[in-house]
Amino acid sequence: MLSDTGRTDSLWMVTRPPAAPDPLRQNARADVCVIGAGIAGISTAYLLAKTGKRVIVLDDGPIGGGETGRTTAHLSNALDDRYFKLERLHGRDGARLAAASHAAAIDRIEHIVREEAIDCGFTRLDGYLFVPPGESSEVLHKELDAARRAGLTGVELVQRIPELSFDPGLCLRFPRQGQFHPLSYLSSLAGAIGRMGGVIHGKTHVTGVEPGPPAAVTTEDGHTVTADFVVCATNTPVIDWLVIHSKQAAYRTFAIGARVNGRVPPALYWDTADPYHYVRLAADVLIVGGEDHKTGQADDGDERLARLETWTRERFPVGPVEFRWSGQVMEPVDGLAYIGRNPGDKGHVFVSTGDSGHGMTHGTIAGMLLTDLILDCPNEWEHLYDPARKSLKASPEYAKENLNVAKQYLDYVTPGEVGSEDEIQRGQGAIVRHGAKKFAVYRDERGTLHRASAVCPHLGCIVQWNSLEKSWDCPCHGSRYGIDGAVMNGPALDGLAMD
Repeated sequence: MLSDTGRTDSLWMVTRPPAAPDPLRQNARADVCVIGAGIAGISTAYLLAKTGKRVIVLDDGPIGGGETGRTTAHLSNALDDRYFKLERLHGRDGARLAAASHAAAIDRIEHIVREEAIDCGFTRLDGYLFVPPGESSEVLHKELDAARRAGLTGVELVQRIPELSFDPGLCLRFPRQGQFHPLSYLSSLAGAIGRMGGVIHGKTHVTGVEPGPPAAVTTEDGHTVTADFVVCATNTPVIDWLVIHSKQAAYRTFAIGARVNGRVPPALYWDTADPYHYVRLAADVLIVGGEDHKTGQADDGDERLARLETWTRERFPVGPVEFRWSGQVMEPVDGLAYIGRNPGDKGHVFVSTGDSGHGMTHGTIAGMLLTDLILDCPNEWEHLYDPARKSLKASPEYAKENLNVAKQYLDYVTPGEVGSEDEIQRGQGAIVRHGAKKFAVYRDERGTLHRASAVCPHLGCIVQWNSLEKSWDCPCHGSRYGIDGAVMNGPALDGLAMD
């Protein structure tokens, strides 16, 4: 659904707005300061609070107001990077640990839902993986063997999906997957954190972190939170200059929600296309996602949403499309999240990023793993998700992504997208060159121009216009800015300089 501001809102944000905590108004002390109130941050804060730790959570916006509010909320151990690829990159034991950790994350969510009596529609259901029409099913056989070697012995090949209106042919069935309403879940966890003495502050923009000990988190309003440990769970770290950002890439992914007009069996559905499609039911709304592109490297969101709708209507009985939105996914070069000690710090700062399209389970894994690391308890997942890890086997992907980033700096020598600001239509933006400088210029519906430097404050790339979201997106590492220059997504901490 398009909001009044022109930005897209997800089904969850429209139907169940999350709570908006009060901003931090004074300096504070905590055992752990968590930056980010999405699935990773709130899960970590909740599990730490249960151990008796004093926890403070800081976020720019409301609970779940970032990428968690834009997820399609699949809870799955059917990983889209495929187990046969993870086995090649991380070894057979690494693939086994990946499968076990995602399964454990679904189990933990189910346990918390029961323990806290959370009304969030948590359901166990099957997931089905199938190939696009006309493509070989060999990938399914390879994935079946690798998944079983990884310990997912319940995965099986089936000839078709029962009761489905179209026949995708041979597919893999992954049992005991899950789904839920992510904002209802987070809202309840936030309430539990408060009952256990934790505090969540919204409208609090973090401007820096000193690793300590003790660590110190500074905010835009001039306040400081000191803590024994800091957890940065902001989709992509806002405390790291380059190390982790060189090992992952930001992608925009698109989603629609259409009313079901017929029978769709409750299940999770995925295909093996590139980019792939993912489907689930939320009550009588069919949610379909896909059509990804690298952030800031395409401005055709309406076309991609239209392709999603066409793909959906060819396969499922749906009526009007009532919701349209996009979200940001961080893709690590080796297929698994980066969860653990921030590289280069002294062991008191932790990060969670690189969700690779599995943010709900990776975020829950973060809560479990980071709690153990902070409590100095052994966890067999530590090395698998170590943010400092390097993989020679992933070096071709690493080189490809960083070459792509390097090419974006050529934008410094190209002309502007328009020759004059007079060419910019109302409600649109464009890059304009004035001498040696480039500017990001937006003309609002009243005709007023909003002019900012086009240089991303993170590492100096030239931002690009996103007409669907009405934002300026960095094509290098995924920072995003509003038409007023304010930062919307990291890794940048500061907004675009307004002219």
